[in-house]
Amino acid sequence: MSTVSAERLATVFVEVADTLVDDFDVIEFLQMLTQRVAGLFDTGEVGLMLADHRDRLTFMAASDESARLMEVHQLQHDDGPCLDAYRTGRPVTNVNLAAATDQWPKFAPRATQAGFESVHAFPLRLRRQVVGAMSVFGRADELDDTDTKIVQSLADVAVIGLLQERAIRRGEVLTEQLQGALNSRVVIEQAKGIIAQHRGVSPDEAFNLIRGYARNNNRRLSDVAQTITTDLASLGGLQRP
Repeated sequence: MSTVSAERLATVFVEVADTLVDDFDVIEFLQMLTQRVAGLFDTGEVGLMLADHRDRLTFMAASDESARLMEVHQLQHDDGPCLDAYRTGRPVTNVNLAAATDQWPKFAPRATQAGFESVHAFPLRLRRQVVGAMSVFGRADELDDTDTKIVQSLADVAVIGLLQERAIRRGEVLTEQLQGALNSRVVIEQAKGIIAQHRGVSPDEAFNLIRGYARNNNRRLSDVAQTITTDLASLGGLQRP
């Protein structure tokens, strides 16, 4: 794999880093990642798992069906390189599967039977946060130090992209929440003016009346304010002077 051109590597890194698209799809992104990493090898396939909120790994993507079966087998038997990479946060490289039955008694024989000769696994991590792992199943490939750094870097860039996209989504939610609060504040001010005029009280007294009505009726302040501006007659307790 170390013979891959710098231009090709640059293209792959740019593609993996690009999560700032309007129609970003996590599954499609991870599928692309496994295929691009597999494309760096002549006879290798790639599978990937992510952890859920309970730190349980789940299969997410694979470059082909054989890699998918290897990932699922690891999960079913709690045995294999992807799990080790996830739990330790360190890559597992250049393991000869024929000699790995003691290390992975369930996984190694099954992978050998599937025609794979070697395996490598890389944590998907950002600093100390590990969110998953990616396995590379080979039929002849060995990774030197440069190869290992390249694949791990691709995994790291992918995680940065995923967490960045997540942060953006959270930022959008926060922006929506803030805008909602601003909109509610405008409606509340309008409602204060309506009640102040209707009841002949000050704006502060009007606000206390609105808030008291919301609390006594277990309703949101913004909802009561909206009703005041659209259908005051339905709020008998506030309509009466």
